[in-house]
Amino acid sequence: MSETYKIETHTELETNTLAKRLALLLKAGDVITLEGDLGAGKTTFTKGLAQGLGIKRTVSSPTFTIVKEYSGELPLYHMDVYRLENSDEDIGFDEYFHGNGITVIEWAQFIEEYLPKNFLNINITYVDEHTRAFEFMSVGSHYADVINELKRL
Repeated sequence: MSETYKIETHTELETNTLAKRLALLLKAGDVITLEGDLGAGKTTFTKGLAQGLGIKRTVSSPTFTIVKEYSGELPLYHMDVYRLENSDEDIGFDEYFHGNGITVIEWAQFIEEYLPKNFLNINITYVDEHTRAFEFMSVGSHYADVINELKRL
């Protein structure tokens, strides 16, 4: 079962609110992949998600560290795997994907072979300076349920 949801945000605050709404629907072990060009808003979205999970620390892109971990109501594992392109390095992905937190992966196409069978993919498109288009796509029935709930919020 596959589900999609498209929505635009017109301010950073709207993007933040959308991410906080999603955070309310997530549970331990959930995996989110974020797609989008540089500057599309992947890290901005993750900041809102972190706030929705009760994380107080400032969230920044893990570009040079690959993974940043944050403590909140549920832990957040924020990955930027861009630097793993053409690499066979497995940094213990399964421990994150099946752990007690939420995993957010930027540039997930570079580790496709390590991704779990089920995840929520979010494609973010830069429309203009303020507007972003989000397309949520479920891979697995749990994430179809998450998208349907998100539509209702």
